[in-house]
Amino acid sequence: MLGGAAVAFAFIGNSWWQLFIAAFLAVIFGQLAFIGHDAGHKQIFRGKRVNDVIGFMHGGLVGLSYGMWLKQHNSHHANPNHEGKDPDLEIPALAFTSSQASTKQGVLRWMAKYQAFLFFPLLLLEGLSLRINSAKAILRGDVKLRRVEAALLITHIAGYLTVLFLVLSPGIAVLFIVVHQCLWGVYMGCSFAPNHKGMPTMTKADSLDFMRKQILTARNVRGGRVVDFALGGLNYQIEHHLFPTMPRANLRHAQRIVSSFCAERGISYSESGLFRSYGHVLSYLHSLGAPLRAKTA
Repeated sequence: MLGGAAVAFAFIGNSWWQLFIAAFLAVIFGQLAFIGHDAGHKQIFRGKRVNDVIGFMHGGLVGLSYGMWLKQHNSHHANPNHEGKDPDLEIPALAFTSSQASTKQGVLRWMAKYQAFLFFPLLLLEGLSLRINSAKAILRGDVKLRRVEAALLITHIAGYLTVLFLVLSPGIAVLFIVVHQCLWGVYMGCSFAPNHKGMPTMTKADSLDFMRKQILTARNVRGGRVVDFALGGLNYQIEHHLFPTMPRANLRHAQRIVSSFCAERGISYSESGLFRSYGHVLSYLHSLGAPLRAKTA
């Protein structure tokens, strides 16, 4: 897909039609990120080193720090939807718990009031956020292979900008970047958001065993092979959290076993369609902003 996009980019040249290539590249970057995700979980090869090589390579292709992402993602898997422990809940622009909403101040408080309406527009900035966080992690030395990560990130940015501004006029090049990066951010956000947002959150007062902690905080998304491809297997979020090293191709088979297991033991197993899952997310975010809107009124 990446090779095909590159050929099409070269063939089309300096034209507004390149914006369709930008949109296509957003999907490709998402798929490349999914491969990096699988490598980070050691789903592709048996050994850690060769998985990491694939992870660093795909991180370099999309322009983010694999080491930074891996550290954050491992913390998420250890304590999903746990306030104060899951970094995926620590997003300043949004509130995922009532306590987070109540402590927001200034502009962030206003955003929390209307976060359900702002959620998808904010995803347009997710690609930029990933790059900024990657650069910060590298500069702080939070990643083990700092020089490698820095070289990959610099090479990506330099190569990306050089190709665009050599082939395209400045106006088209800038718009290409905006379309590509914004749509990639939306794609990434739409792939990860349905998995845990709107599901129960935990605090230090809660005590659950590993199995229930992973099942009760996650949501699966139905939709067949098309959704499997579009979401990179993350639609089987429950099975992925129970067996993180399981290759994504096997998650759909494990789903039958896990859902039956939960049904037999009366364990809540959350599953919904793709669009319904977004409805759950937006409804949950809107409910958290309700007390803030009531105070304003």
